[in-house]
Amino acid sequence: MSWVSEYEYTWLERTIMRSLRACAHIPHHVAFVMDGNRRFARSQHIDKIEGHSMGFAKLADCLRWCLDIGIREVTTFAFSIENFKRSSEEVEGLFNLAREKFCKLLDETDRLNEHGIRIRVIGNIELLPLDLQKLIALAMLRTEHNDKLFLNVAFSYTSRDEITQAVKTVLELGEEGHLTGEDISERLLEECMYTRHSPPPDLVFRTSGESRLSDFMMWQLSNSVLYFTNVLWPQITIWNFLGSILAFQRDRSQINELKRSERINASHLAKSTNLYSERVQGFLQTMDTNRRELLLKLSVST
Repeated sequence: MSWVSEYEYTWLERTIMRSLRACAHIPHHVAFVMDGNRRFARSQHIDKIEGHSMGFAKLADCLRWCLDIGIREVTTFAFSIENFKRSSEEVEGLFNLAREKFCKLLDETDRLNEHGIRIRVIGNIELLPLDLQKLIALAMLRTEHNDKLFLNVAFSYTSRDEITQAVKTVLELGEEGHLTGEDISERLLEECMYTRHSPPPDLVFRTSGESRLSDFMMWQLSNSVLYFTNVLWPQITIWNFLGSILAFQRDRSQINELKRSERINASHLAKSTNLYSERVQGFLQTMDTNRRELLLKLSVST
């Protein structure tokens, strides 16, 4: 199963998508909380891992829809750190599925490059098995120059861990870079997140009837439109997807006003806390270099 499906649109689907692109505002960044794979498997009397595999197939459809409607960035919540608490059989099954899918990604790198898709895995990947870390590192490095669609896969992720790791980064690298107390700010912490190079999601789409965020991107979602549906993730259709786009468009005027205010406040905050000082910029450059060097190290590990 490819990471981007060859979804065949009906005439009506294609017409509506073309109209939405031409006449209405499309979100730049959409985040998917892909919930309901296990419940779907139980309802169909199939193995849990098969349910997760069918969920991946649905993600491939969603990526196709996102590409074709003009969305530039997608984040998916694939594996929470909380999932380590599940049975060892299910966790190992999920890891095996991830191995299979990242191997498939590496086999079709040319196709991803043709579509301009960049893969970024956000999360504490050092908690994962070493062979899976290597596959993830290779996937990120081989697509790092693409810029048409950014796919962020939240794997071994929780928002609390992301914030904790950001604080650790400031403490550890900040001492080496001689940051001062005046340099520590909300904006600096934000720049130390896994999502450093991504704008906040415009739209969050969660399936399965759960109306909660489950420790997903809690820092980044202050002004996002939240869309909840009762449909289980493997069962969503393009009409569910288009419904979420319409919900975003309904609320976009209010959201845009909030974002304008947020950008103004962020700009003032950055200036007042010396985010653009030579010292802080050196710190951020070192952080980016260290993160890429870790990927290079993992990519050649045995």
